Amino acid sequence: MNDELAAIAGKYEQLVGVLQEKYGIAAEEANRQVDEFKKLKKSNASLMRSQKSMSAKMKKSNGVSVRAKTLSKRRPR
Repeated sequence: MNDELAAIAGKYEQLVGVLQEKYGIAAEEANRQVDEFKKLKKSNASLMRSQKSMSAKMKKSNGVSVRAKTLSKRRPR
């Protein structure tokens, strides 16, 4: 199955055909499943971008706050 998916490489109609053959489902059901998968994939990509952005912001703010705390704890000589 992995070889078949690699050969399909984003070709929608071929993927629908493979789903029909492998699982014995109607074209409409195969189309619905592919469309749902595409939505999930798009949603997941959006979530991953948001998570990376939040992580970068947290690292940046943590770095600043840690440095500020360190500087505030120093005693004058």
